[in-house]
Amino acid sequence: MGTVATRKHDIWRKKIYIIIFKSDTRAGRLFDLMLLIMISLSILSVFMESVAAYRARYGTIIYIAEWFFTVLFTIEYTLRIYVSHKPFRYIFSFYGLIDLIACLPSYISLIFIGTQYLVVIRAFRLLRIFRILKLSRFMNEGNVLKSALKASMYKIVVFLASVVTLVTIIGTLMYIIEGDKSGFTSIPIAIYWAIVTITTVGYGDISPQSPLGQFLASILMIIGYGIIAVPTGIVSVEMARATEEAKSRCKFCNTPIHSARDKFCSHCGKAI
Repeated sequence: MGTVATRKHDIWRKKIYIIIFKSDTRAGRLFDLMLLIMISLSILSVFMESVAAYRARYGTIIYIAEWFFTVLFTIEYTLRIYVSHKPFRYIFSFYGLIDLIACLPSYISLIFIGTQYLVVIRAFRLLRIFRILKLSRFMNEGNVLKSALKASMYKIVVFLASVVTLVTIIGTLMYIIEGDKSGFTSIPIAIYWAIVTITTVGYGDISPQSPLGQFLASILMIIGYGIIAVPTGIVSVEMARATEEAKSRCKFCNTPIHSARDKFCSHCGKAI
């Protein structure tokens, strides 16, 4: 009897796994589409709650709906862990972490008021639509963007470190030149001004008054225009490189294409 019960349990577990994780089946696709609808409705409920008129009129309904979605997503997350062949691999995967974070805000709001609005994080779960609808072209382009950003990371980190050093030095100089009388009451405030200026935001809440301070600000503004172009150029170069590399790989399984004359992938067999 125990063996029969175990076998039935394994069968049901496998069926649930296919429905939840396999979007290439009819049941799996239907489940994922329904899930996307539920996610969209839960985000909409948060938007409505932030509007005073809707909150006053439909506050109770919105509150009940939000907890309904939260319980639903919690059950779904628990089932994903339960039926997963490697639970910890799912828990610490990108989608696993997003699924967990999507459930937490409502529970945290019981302790910290206002954190329920963080459920908009559930919007990240809508990324599943690319997998559900089999939009391989978008997935391929996403891989190109990921490769470009990864290749640019160290260059951008060095660039940002240089910018931080620059605004720290100029902010300190501006604090020495202008002082309290112009609103530069501390070095952190002066650094804040330097960041606002170098990014060409220019709030205008603090501004230098002395000729030397205005001269230094002018130099920083000119530097700002050049600095904006640097990360764009870095990423653009890596994007072009990643795009060329992607052309030499299968867009379905990312396997390298051996020859430009190949019409089918040697790994997955799909038309190139």
